[in-house]
Amino acid sequence: MSLRLKPTLRHDLADASRPLAGIWACSGSALVAEICAGSGLDWMLIDMEHSPNGLESVLAQLQAVAAYPITPVVRVPIGDVVTIKQVLDLGAQTLLVPMVSTAAEAKALVEAVHYPPRGRRGVGSALARSGRWNRVDDYLRNAGDHVCLLVQIETTEGVENAAAIAGVDGIDGVFVGPSDLAASMGLLGQQAHPDVVASVRRTFDAVRAAGKPVGVNAFDPAVADAYAEAGASFILVGADVALLARGSEALATRWIPGTDASGGPSY
Repeated sequence: MSLRLKPTLRHDLADASRPLAGIWACSGSALVAEICAGSGLDWMLIDMEHSPNGLESVLAQLQAVAAYPITPVVRVPIGDVVTIKQVLDLGAQTLLVPMVSTAAEAKALVEAVHYPPRGRRGVGSALARSGRWNRVDDYLRNAGDHVCLLVQIETTEGVENAAAIAGVDGIDGVFVGPSDLAASMGLLGQQAHPDVVASVRRTFDAVRAAGKPVGVNAFDPAVADAYAEAGASFILVGADVALLARGSEALATRWIPGTDASGGPSY
């Protein structure tokens, strides 16, 4: 039997005529991921950095969303070569690596996602879901076509090095994190501060000048629209846990007299 793998987010972005809208999957639940996968959104970020996700739950979510027309992206907790190898072997095809601030870090990540001689990814596809247990023809020879590597810029150092990071061969796109960037700038919790927004847009310009797509998270529709107009090619527009939190608070406010259960604005 011969199987074909789905396109990566790199392929989706190359074919897109509009910014791709994504949802952040933070609950760790395969059931919730499957519900979100049928929403009609373009892509889903399965998060291992700030969510209760390990290898087993990531695998379950990848399996749950596989039947739906949505592209999963797995954010690893750190740019560790072993963690990256394991997540790729689970069948994740598009990876996002947080806290990348230099071109040297980006180059090391490119090596981590590719087999020798280009990189140093360990070879185990015959035993793993990545190559569907040797049911994908020539997986080892064509593995680079099945992998998309995105890196996250979320520090002032990263902003300064954005052009060099985006220019690294093998980096398929850059995602900007305004929250950690704000913290890096001494503006914790102020991701809408004009200086933070200016740094985000500066990063956009540098990445786009290098010929790479750039993304960002923006749950406020007005902010998301503004970033789309500024050149964002892919945007996280909500999160499963935030939707549940705000939605349940709205129910409490509606049905319980005197209740103001608002938890504040989302991410």
